Formats: sequence, structure tokens, C-alpha cells
Amino acid sequence: MTDEINHGRRRLFGAAALTIAAAGLAGATGALTGTAKAATLPAVKPGANTSFAALKQVKAGVLKVGYAEAGPADGPPVILLHGWPYDIYAFVDVAPLLASAGYRVIVPYLRGYGTTRFLSSETMRNGQQSVVAHDVIDLMDALNIQKAVLAGFDWGARCACIVSALWPERVKALVSVSGYIVSNIKTGKVPLPPSAEHDWWYQFYFATERGAAGYEKYRHDFAKLIWQTASPKWNFDDATFDRSAAAFDNPDHVAIVIHNYRWRGGLAAGDPQYDDLENRLAAGPVIGVPTITLEGDANGAPHLNPTAYRNKFSGKYAHRTIEGGIGHNLPQEAPQAFAQAVIDVDGY
Repeated sequence: MTDEINHGRRRLFGAAALTIAAAGLAGATGALTGTAKAATLPAVKPGANTSFAALKQVKAGVLKVGYAEAGPADGPPVILLHGWPYDIYAFVDVAPLLASAGYRVIVPYLRGYGTTRFLSSETMRNGQQSVVAHDVIDLMDALNIQKAVLAGFDWGARCACIVSALWPERVKALVSVSGYIVSNIKTGKVPLPPSAEHDWWYQFYFATERGAAGYEKYRHDFAKLIWQTASPKWNFDDATFDRSAAAFDNPDHVAIVIHNYRWRGGLAAGDPQYDDLENRLAAGPVIGVPTITLEGDANGAPHLNPTAYRNKFSGKYAHRTIEGGIGHNLPQEAPQAFAQAVIDVDGY
């Protein structure tokens, strides 16, 4: 059952970035049924759209997930997954592009964001990677979606990669910004050179009680600083930021964010019932579904060189570096390139 609500990093030192120009547009637009066709997308200026239709909610696993939906109900499904500290508005220009190509577009708030809520006060406010990824499977089950294209960035890309690796039968194709970003706690404990450690300053901050209290008090200022440093050439305005910042007022936001980063650093325990999934992820499973990885040419957040993760994808694969001063929030900064990647990978 759904009901509507009227509520409308790892850059490593090393080789130079591999740049592959975005593929040209091909084919003609048209309604899609079960399989996507190549589509020429209409031109869109980033920031052209400022709202979604009335949001919906659905009970899914331990959550009541808030989400936006666009496009025909019988179109091939695409699930777009945001990261931290961002929200569904990262896809506010992408969603109508994909809807115009005939897709059913689902854009959920992750746990701890926006209108997504826990069903029980007793549920652990857990931000570990397998749990957040499992939320995607629960959402698909709740919406009766057997298989979908998954596309995301930051936390959302991690979720999409994990679902693709552990439940490939549920994933038609994958678009992942910054490639294969499945966390490995053991390797994450290996010290990096100081210049690289500097890029992770906020994780060290979050490891302290002062950091948790500081994020609670200054979460909007904190998010704006991350936006500015992760996308140094993106001149977003206050209205754009404020639309997303509202999502951080979720009552569980701080707990989820702090647990996520402390868990990644080996400083907080996860939920034992997910140990098997985490053990499988620690082995670095290869992803076999068709994949396009994306990177912005001005990504100021820590991220790997594309050559470092090429062998983690065994199916049909392409990498595209999107030029023009594009930072970490690639779908909001370059919506047409992101939407085109979704359409293209679906045709692999």
C-alpha cells in the first residue's frame, strides 16, 4: 500500500584520470514497455526543475520509505539513489528526462533522510553498508519491482553496487558514479599518506563525541561545506541547497550518518544478522551486470582512478568522465549525461 504526502570519497593519489568522452546520443524517443530503447534526450539546463510531484510513502522492511515517482507506471523501472549529504533533489532534473523516455522512475530517500521513517523506535539506527543496500531490496519488494536499473552516487552508488553484487538477479543494469565503492573495513584501517588522509577529515571528526555533537548542531552548515569542497566549480544557489537541506532535519539523520562513518572506521559495531552479507562484501565480489561508471572532471571528493576498479566489473562495461567542471554531485550538475548513461546501459 502506498499513500501520498503533499510534501513536495575516495580520491587516491596516482595515475591521471582516465577520460572517455560521453557517448553520442542515438536513436529516437518513444514509449518503452519492457526493454529500454536508445533515446535522444531533450536538452535540459541543470536547475531547470525545482520540485517533484507529491511524494509517496510505502512500508518496506523496517522503514516507511518516502519517495518520488515519475513516468508511466508500466514503464521499465529505474531506481535513483542519492548520497550524503544530498537527497532526492540530486535527481530533480534526471527524473523528468527518464520519464520522458518512458521509464518508471523511483527516487527514494535513504534511511535517515527526508520523509523516510523507521516503523519502530526499537530498531537499531544502523548505517552500515549492507543494511542501507538491503533497504533497496525491501523497497523493490514493497513496490512489486522484480528487476530494475539502479543508478546512484556516493552512498547511493555504494548501495547500487552492493545490490548488483549480492542480488544480481534483481538488477538489469547499473550506473555508478565513482565506480566500485564497496567498503572493506579491514583495508580501510591501512594508513594512507597524509595528503590522502586529509581528504577524510570529516570521518575523523565524526569518530569523536565532539564531532557527533557538532554535526547535530551545525548539520546544514556542515553539508554546505561538503557541497562546496566536493563540487568546487558548481555554483549552486541558496534555494538549491535549502531544498536538499530540509532532508537533514529527519529525526534519525545524525544517528545514521555517525553510525555509518564510525562503522566504516571499525569504531562501531554493526548488526550481527548482517554479518554474512558483510563477509561476502569483504571478499570484494565482482559485479556481472551491465555497467557504466561515471566521474566528474572536477570531483573534489576522495575517489579512485577508474583504472583501479575496472576489473571489478565482468559484464558489459564502459567508463565516462563527464567534463565541464562537474563535481561529486554528478546527476544534479550534469543531469543529461547521467540520464543518458541510464538509457545507454539499459540497452547493453
